[in-house]
Amino acid sequence: MRGKRVLVREDLNVPMDGTAIADYTRIDAAIPTLKWLRERGARTVVISHLGRPGGTPDPGLSLRPLVAALSERLGTPVAFAEDCIGESARRAVAALKDGDLALLENVRFHPEEERNDPAFAKCLAELGDLYVNDAFGTAHRAHASTEGVAHLLPSAAGLLMQAELTALTRLTENPVKPFVCAIGGAKIKDKIGVFNHLMENVDAFCVGGGMANTFLAALGINVGTSLRDDDLEPAQYILDHAKQCGVDIHLPSDAVVALALDASDPRVVEIAGVGHDMILDIGPATAQAYAGAIEQAKTIVFNGPMGVYEKPAYRRGTQVVGEAIARATEHGAISVVGGGDAAAAAHLLGFAGAMTHVSTGGGATLEFLEGGTLPGVAALER
Repeated sequence: MRGKRVLVREDLNVPMDGTAIADYTRIDAAIPTLKWLRERGARTVVISHLGRPGGTPDPGLSLRPLVAALSERLGTPVAFAEDCIGESARRAVAALKDGDLALLENVRFHPEEERNDPAFAKCLAELGDLYVNDAFGTAHRAHASTEGVAHLLPSAAGLLMQAELTALTRLTENPVKPFVCAIGGAKIKDKIGVFNHLMENVDAFCVGGGMANTFLAALGINVGTSLRDDDLEPAQYILDHAKQCGVDIHLPSDAVVALALDASDPRVVEIAGVGHDMILDIGPATAQAYAGAIEQAKTIVFNGPMGVYEKPAYRRGTQVVGEAIARATEHGAISVVGGGDAAAAAHLLGFAGAMTHVSTGGGATLEFLEGGTLPGVAALER
């Protein structure tokens, strides 16, 4: 490893507040692999993207503001190249000594990245002797830096990629029973695949968020002006499929409702008494029932918030469910938090640290749980 140029694809697509990093989660997740390489004398070349620049340079989406954070966490200066290919990238890589690191500019400043252009992949590959994909969050994209380069260099998965695949595989291959999935989010249609794929292993789903409203509507229950899917057929299909598989789908018996999201008078009602209000969180009785089911489980996946957790008035359901998962984990259960909103809620409400694993993926986690093929992983396997 010493003296080798190692091209590392990381997912440093962090939330930004101007030029300030708003959340360091993905940076911190990348550090173990980068430290491992540095300690073994590799000349590490980090490539990543930030935001959606649409294939053109955008100063507001430069990776330069990440240099200080990486340097601080790694305990060594990190060089920066003004481009990910071309003369500036070659100079930065040529200047590296054993144990040094360089961060290249946003790979999505080039339209060829998202097109998985072979010539662009070759330009990237010329900067390294070895390739490591540690960017699980982009593994569902067949881009030049996530899929194309893996065909051109000896390749391996990074420590984060390995951890993600190990944790998620435990949910789909012989999970320890009972297995409960706490699932929320806006729409059922976004997670039909998750329901269908996990149905083979899960004993129960505890459903919240907008998707719970759709299930309730499919059962003929009035959900007022609540967010729900217009098409109720997928919900009915999942309910029928679950019944055939002997899987319980727990739905809210009460809810926190209000006339509008910013209303100052939310109240708790039985699910039959929603009227013209909108459901914004599961109610306390529902939260306790879900907690009871979760605390009996040995495998748990949290795949979405139970309500509008961003608002203090509507986060209690998610909080109770998260605390129940934490207690179950403390007593030996395996708990995995899906990426996206589930991970954001877990961090905001303070129970992320108690979980067995918190995924850094969003779309990649969903596609994995749906049983799909992740191009970035398949390229490494080949």
